[in-house]
Formats: sequence, structure tokens, C-alpha cells
Amino acid sequence: MGLIVAQLLTGLANAAALFLVASGLSLIFGVTRIVNFAHGSFYMLGAFIGYSLMQVLPGHFGFWGSILLAGLAVGVIGVIVEICVLRPVYRAPELFQLVATFGVILVIQDLALMIWGPEDVLGPRAPGLKGVVRIMGEPVPQFDLVLIAITPVVLLGLWYLMTKTRVGILVRAATQDREMVGALGVNQSWLFTGVFFLGAALAGLGGAIQLPKGGADLTMDFNILVSIFVVVVIGGMGSLPGAFVAAVLVSVVNVFGVTYLPQSTLVMIFLVMAVVLMIRPYGLFGREEVAGEHGQVGEPERPIKPAGIKGRLIVAALIATLASFPLTGSNFLLILTTDIIIFCLFATSLHFILSLGGLVSFGHAAFFGSGAYVAALLVSYADTPMELAFLLAPIGAGLAAVIIGWLCIRLTGVYFAMLTMAFAQLLWSLVYQWDDFTGGDDGMVDIWPSAWLSSNIVYFYFTLIVGIGGIIWLRHVAHSPFGYALRASRDSARQAEATGIYTKRIQWAAFAFAGAMAGIAGALFVFSKGSVFPTELEIARSFDALIVVFLGGVKTLSGAVVGGASLELAKDYLTRFEYWRLLLGLLIIIVVILAPDGIVGTVRKLRDRVGLLRSAET
Repeated sequence: MGLIVAQLLTGLANAAALFLVASGLSLIFGVTRIVNFAHGSFYMLGAFIGYSLMQVLPGHFGFWGSILLAGLAVGVIGVIVEICVLRPVYRAPELFQLVATFGVILVIQDLALMIWGPEDVLGPRAPGLKGVVRIMGEPVPQFDLVLIAITPVVLLGLWYLMTKTRVGILVRAATQDREMVGALGVNQSWLFTGVFFLGAALAGLGGAIQLPKGGADLTMDFNILVSIFVVVVIGGMGSLPGAFVAAVLVSVVNVFGVTYLPQSTLVMIFLVMAVVLMIRPYGLFGREEVAGEHGQVGEPERPIKPAGIKGRLIVAALIATLASFPLTGSNFLLILTTDIIIFCLFATSLHFILSLGGLVSFGHAAFFGSGAYVAALLVSYADTPMELAFLLAPIGAGLAAVIIGWLCIRLTGVYFAMLTMAFAQLLWSLVYQWDDFTGGDDGMVDIWPSAWLSSNIVYFYFTLIVGIGGIIWLRHVAHSPFGYALRASRDSARQAEATGIYTKRIQWAAFAFAGAMAGIAGALFVFSKGSVFPTELEIARSFDALIVVFLGGVKTLSGAVVGGASLELAKDYLTRFEYWRLLLGLLIIIVVILAPDGIVGTVRKLRDRVGLLRSAET
């Protein structure tokens, strides 16, 4: 019994920092509708700044003062990010801002590397709280008990701010109806800035207050990011009490999982989230979404029509140019182009459900990785010929998409996105931990194509035909009756159902089709590299595809191809520099600010504007 109580107290102590960070993210999302990927970076900055301050400020006052100052400093940094990066793109479609916050992540990572170096730092012990207290015979750190006491105080303070002050009333009103608050004369820009300051400051406090338990390192931003998103979604987007309950639930489950089910620690919180969302689709304390909220990607500004003669000639010229690459004699160019084509097919499959169906998936890499692993497992264990394994790979990925889609499709917006991420993480953990079958972290190697495809040149042409063919096929389906039904389901589900369209069934079929196409990209990938590792199913891979879709232009069918090719080429060049993340992050931020409709959308707008000017002159 004593051990159980001690474990419970440890979980409650761990919930303190998690609640601080998650409550900040919940506030920011509730008011600004921004899915802030950079929130983990604010947490990391709070840890590093707090550590630096604790080195120069002595004693009790110095320790606790450093934590408060770190929170304020990170709050100011959050204000700078909000004004310089996010404010210019507030009018862009919701969820587009996540591209800008991804750029902020890269910038902050390299700035932290420049300032604090690559080594991990150990946080100092809290003065006067270095001992343990025996509870039922089990030792519990004194600092853990302080954290347990601090958490409800912070929750009470936030509750008072939100319910008893004018600022809090405005924030809650903006959470419920942002447009009405603006119509009443409230300066929304400064309201957003104030909320962003508070949210970032809470993240900074969370990073600093956990120093005696965990220290600071350059990977803690991504390590905390998934957990805080899970907490916010379980609790309900925008709900502070929900964030508190979910933080406690997740932390306690993690602690007991490590003790009694160590093999489940990688997926426990995702399993909890999946169960909660299937029972309560909007979280424990969340409210039902209304049209236009949480995941809106924007309506097309013009009807998406099949390409005309000019467009087809441009595509034909591009394919002919790619086909001439082997004449250069450069193996590096062939390998790079092969990688780009595979990634563009993967991104286009995500773009299909995101643009046409309005389904924002955070777990699309599950199907890319499924296709790769199905092919690899068939070749390794069943001695399947490469050709047959390649054909079966998209079937396996499609079946995975059918099952996951059936469980997720009744949700919408961010809740749908997070549930797809949960199931993708469950699949990743299965591959990662099943060492005897999948190779675990060591992956699967020696998965090479058949002899007739062993040449780099031949495999390049194979990838060119299959990859470009897959992209064209996705575009063709977009212009089919199925594609138009999918768009109708996205634009007005009630009207679509009134005309006899089963919207959920259409979206489910589209989700499965996109998963199968991602599986083709995965099969191309595994045979091009000769190996596959669990990293191909990770959340980061899904985010890569999501970023390029928004970067290229979510409102256009060519956005994923343009965004994918642009980002991969930029990465290939910038990774030659020491601080390439800083350069790439700044590049992404600049593109987002200057081209809020994506690269393709902005080029089209400029072309239309030039056409209007010419018409006016004539």
C-alpha cells in the first residue's frame, strides 16, 4: 500500500509542470485558435533560462525568483513571436499558423544550441527541499510535495483570473465568440498578445519548475510537445479544469505504467486519449465544435478544375525534364530526385483528404510506414518477390487506414487530428517494441528490389513512373464524382446528406484511399533505401507532410508537390551549414508571412493581379 501511495504522489508531482505547460497551450488555442507547435520550445527556454538565472541568484529567493523570472522572460519571448510571426498570418486559414510555429521551433532549437551548447544540464536541488519524507514507510522527495501543493494554487489563480476579472471575462468571451468580442470594440490584437504572453509564461514556468527533477536539454521541446497536446485534448480544448484533470490522469497513469507495465509506457497516454475521445469526442470538459472552428483549412477561392492544355503541357515538360536526369551521370541527383518524388506522393496523399475532405490528420505517417513494413516483412519472412510485395504494400496500408478511419471519422477538427495521431503512435510502438518480428529500433535491412531494378537509373525511372502516376491518379480522383462528393461533404455536410450523399462513408473511403496511396510511397521508399526503421511511422514524419501541404498551398491540388519539392531542396542545401535549422526556420517563417496562401496560392494571386492590371491598361 505504501508503494502505491508513493507512486501516486510521484504522479501528482509530475503533473505540476505538465499542467502549467498544458494550461498555457489550452489558453492560447481557446482564444486564438492557434495550434502552437512552438509551445514545447517555450517550455525548453524556461528550463534553460531558469538554469542560467539559478547560477547567479543564490539561496531560496534566488531559486524561486529564477523560476518566476524565467516565466516572465519566456512570456516576453512569446509576445515577440506572436507580434512578429503570428499576427501577420491571423487572417490565413486556421491551422495554417502551425507552419509558422514549426519554423519558430527550428529557430529556437539552434538559438538554444548557440547559447547553451549541446550538453545536457542538471538543474540544482531546491534549497531547503533536498531531503525526503517517509509516507507509509516509502520515501517521497520534499520537492515533490511542494509541487503537489503548488499545482492547485496555480489552478485557483487561473480560475480567479478567468472568472473574477475583466480580462478573464474578455478571454472567456473570445473563447466562445471571437467575432462578437471584436464587434463590441475590444482590441483583439492586444487581447491575443496578452493571452499569448500568459500562455508562454506558463510554459516557461513549467520548464523552470521541473529543473530539480529533470534538468534541461535540447530535445525536451519535442519530448513534452506530444504529452501536452494529449493532455489538452483529453481535458477538452480551451478548458483549464480539463487540462488539470488530464495532466493528473496522464501523469499518474505514466508512473504506474512504468512500475507495473513497463512495455506499455510508450503508448499508455495515447491509449488513454483514444479511449476518452471514443467515449467523449470533445474531451472530458470540452464543448462541441461549431462550423469553422478547430481545424478549418479555408474554402477554395476558386473552383478546382481539371488542368487545361497549358497546364498539361507544363506537366509534360516537367516529366520530360526529370526523365533526362540520368543523362547528367550524377547518382546523387538521381537519389535526391527519387527521395523528392516519394515524399511528394506521400504529401499529396495527405493533401487529398486535407484539402478535399477537410480532414486534418496528424498520423498519416502510419500508412507510409505500414506500406514500407508490409513490403519488408513479406520479403524477409515469406520470401515474397519484390513485385508482389510492392503490390500488397498499399493493400496492407489501406486496411490499416480502413480500421483507423472507422474509429476516427466521427470526430472533427483537432480532435480528429489528435485521435489519428494516437492510433499512429500505437502502431509505431507495436513496430518499435516487437523486436523479434520487426527488428525494433534496429529496423529491417537488406530489403532490396529485384535484379532488374537494382540499377539506380532503372529504379529512378520506376519511381518516376509510379510516383508521378500516383500523383496524377490522386488528381484524377479529385475530379471524379467521388471527389466532388467529398468536397460537398467538406463544405456542407447537411446539404450533402440531403442530396443522398453519405458524408461519413465518403470521408471514410477517402481516408482509406489516401492511406493506400501513402502505402505506395512507403513501398517505393523501402526498396529505394534497402531498409526501414520505426522512425518512418513517427509523428515527426506526419508533421513533415502536414507542413509541406500548408507551405505549398492547401487550397490547390499542386500545393503538396510544390511544397514537398521546395522543402526537400531547401533542406538539402541548408543542411550543409552548422546552424541549418535556424536558416530553414527563418525561411519557413518568411514564406508564411509573405505567402499566407501557400506558394502556389500566392503565385496564382500575383498572376491574377498582373492579368487585371494588363486588362485595365488595355
